[in-house]
Amino acid sequence: MRSDEIKAIFDQQASSYDERWAKTAPIREAMHLLLAAVFAELPATARILCVGIGTGEEMSYLAQRFPQWTFVAVEPSGAMLDVCRSKAEKEGFISRCSFHEGYLESLPVQDAFDAATCFLVSQFILEQDARTDFFRTIAARLRAGGILASSDLASEIDSAEYEALLKVWLNMMLAAGIPASGLEQMRAAYAKDVAILPPAQVASIIQAAGFEQPVGFYQSGLIHAWFSRRTEGNVG
Repeated sequence: MRSDEIKAIFDQQASSYDERWAKTAPIREAMHLLLAAVFAELPATARILCVGIGTGEEMSYLAQRFPQWTFVAVEPSGAMLDVCRSKAEKEGFISRCSFHEGYLESLPVQDAFDAATCFLVSQFILEQDARTDFFRTIAARLRAGGILASSDLASEIDSAEYEALLKVWLNMMLAAGIPASGLEQMRAAYAKDVAILPPAQVASIIQAAGFEQPVGFYQSGLIHAWFSRRTEGNVG
């Protein structure tokens, strides 16, 4: 699926996105709890880059936990970014945010960030070299030693384990209110439009982009999350 097609889908879903996934919130909330621990030693006035922020859930959580942090939210879907901006205004931290509608490559050059988040984004990049370049672009925006926290769907898709876990995953989605027709669309998308790779391979892609060996800090079903520090020196 091309990037413009993905953007169109998220534009269409933006107004109901949070409601649609409300019943799966415990998965997200557990990851955010651990994310705060991963970022706990960042400076009191840390600057955080949020790539593919969507409706802004991780930014909302971090803004409440760390009241002096500032955020740059990057999101190609204008409709999703509007929801994110409205959430920041409603929750009282919009003065600590700036919003960029577009991709990271078009974000104006600014001071290096202390950390970055990138949740369920790189899985839509089907070409491995392009996926490495994506993470390299994030690395270039971080200070040396800055932390990337990222998550993606990951599994060995040719294994019996994947088929068993996928069944459990889809059953969970059904219980969360996703209609059966939506589950079939999801299964088809996982086969064609999402680059679900073995966790070790995703970690290898991140490391090749200018990061230290990623550390897996969370898994729930098909979702895996890692953190890693940007290596010293230039990222090329």
